[in-house]
Amino acid sequence: MNSNTEPQFLSVGKIANTHGIRGELKIFPFTDFPEVRFAAGKRLLLISPEDGSKLPVKILSAREQKNVYVVKLDGYDNINQVEKYKGWDVKVPKEEAVEEEENAYYFHEIMGCKVLTEQGEELGVIIDILTPGANDVWVVKSGSGKELLIPYIESIVKSVDIAAKTVRIEVMEGLLD
Repeated sequence: MNSNTEPQFLSVGKIANTHGIRGELKIFPFTDFPEVRFAAGKRLLLISPEDGSKLPVKILSAREQKNVYVVKLDGYDNINQVEKYKGWDVKVPKEEAVEEEENAYYFHEIMGCKVLTEQGEELGVIIDILTPGANDVWVVKSGSGKELLIPYIESIVKSVDIAAKTVRIEVMEGLLD
């Protein structure tokens, strides 16, 4: 147990603006898992960049809109109640870290990794990383020169060994077509 009693927080976004007049906020997500972070019923901590004051809030509803999340907070029904939170940081307690967030990798660590099936068959090498939306997609160049697109999601990517530069994946139906 950490002897430091001050809880550690993970930054998951920043309030970009208000949305409409019914108290919704636009949050720019800093997380790879906004659909987890901004799900209805989740608790967030809003922190003022000016004086560090903290406001615990609960999400009533949220939806993705372009590159932001429009979030409705429980108990806030009017633009005048939320206007003052523009620019505030959105955090969660560190112990709520989504497991994959702790297992996040830097692009340079992933590039050049060999991709193997769980059975040990070599599929190719990661040559690029695309970030189209909810999850990254790893571009794998096979020995034959064909490019495979592997979504970086738990059900497919089973292990990443940065030291050995290998990634093991579960090949799902249609993945290698």
